[in-house]
Amino acid sequence: MLNWDDPLAPLPADTTSPKTAPAEPATAAPAPVDTAPPASAEAVAPTAEPAVAAEPETVAAELPPIARPEVRRPEINPVAAKPVNPEDKRVVNGMTDINQLAPFKYPWAWEYFLNANKNHWTPLDINMSQDIHDYNHKLTLEERHLYENVLSYLTTSDILAMRNIGLAVMEKMTAPELQIYQARQVYEESMHTWTYQHCIETLGLDQGEIYNRYRVVPEIHHKINLCNSKLDSVLRADIDLNDRDELENFVMAYTFFAGVFEGTWFYNGFTPIFALQRRGLMKGTAEQFQYIMRDEVLHASFGIRVCNQIIKEENLKIDPVAIQHMWEEAEAAEEAYARFLMPDPILGYSADDHIAQFRFVANRRARKLNHKEPFPGAENALPWLDEQANLKKEKNFFETRVTEYQTGGALSWD
Repeated sequence: MLNWDDPLAPLPADTTSPKTAPAEPATAAPAPVDTAPPASAEAVAPTAEPAVAAEPETVAAELPPIARPEVRRPEINPVAAKPVNPEDKRVVNGMTDINQLAPFKYPWAWEYFLNANKNHWTPLDINMSQDIHDYNHKLTLEERHLYENVLSYLTTSDILAMRNIGLAVMEKMTAPELQIYQARQVYEESMHTWTYQHCIETLGLDQGEIYNRYRVVPEIHHKINLCNSKLDSVLRADIDLNDRDELENFVMAYTFFAGVFEGTWFYNGFTPIFALQRRGLMKGTAEQFQYIMRDEVLHASFGIRVCNQIIKEENLKIDPVAIQHMWEEAEAAEEAYARFLMPDPILGYSADDHIAQFRFVANRRARKLNHKEPFPGAENALPWLDEQANLKKEKNFFETRVTEYQTGGALSWD
């Protein structure tokens, strides 16, 4: 039975046995009591006077009666609002009742929520025993450098993604079907952060050192700082999306997080771990990243669709120069990060391959956002990546707990 006063308190050892009265505390046996009647009434010792004397009967009669207010049923005001017309809903700046889920105007948002809930997993489902052995006995110094810094970047990144959706985006949505999926997204970003923390704890890494790298490694700090600048620009109490400049800035920030941050940087960011997995190394970490990748597919796709919907509903004209600058700024940050991770080619690919893949994926995201391709002619430098990112569940039943995505099938970012 749940303890509502202390939900974390452990349950009793046996909750199924019949309830019995608690045992009396052990005490010394009382002395025998002589129950024989006294020889005479005079033999009984007089008792002490009562501690409090009885009040005279006249006192109660002198008290004034208590005045009790008359209890009246509250009046219920008649309903003045009209039923919600789904056609009146809007992504932002809507005036319909945000508490009324249906009828839907955006049924696709509800479908995202339903699909996300089919994709439930936790890091504790994954066997990490081989990763401990690989990290301590098989990885080279260069591979450890890469692995640790990928974790360092991702730990901070998913917290940023959580704050962006949970604090800057959700409260501006005026259709509840959008907010409900984004609430699920906030949970998933938290779980991704748990995943990285689980890897760090399992391998016995120095948590303070790993988490603080984004503050002291320039190549990681620069990427995080770019995200913070976008988030800070919309995480303000005084923001008014009825102002066209503010609305355009909000859409640009959301576009950055959906298209660049989650759609491109995250996709590329998992690549080094998948490269280790291809060689039979750090397979537990890579499997968790495959699960994360499935979540990120939905996050990026949903965000891109919301941005396109706002532009359509609000008849916005986004500056193409600003869009191109966004992609080029992201590419420069990714290039510095890739060359920090891989000063020399390792794991079967190089920093040049990593950057080329960024450009190829960026073009795919840009097309879905109705942007011009920022990097015309970019080619798929890592054709194995899409296949490697897809989860294959071929597990020995006795090796690890089997977890399956109910939707199955290959990932599709489009």
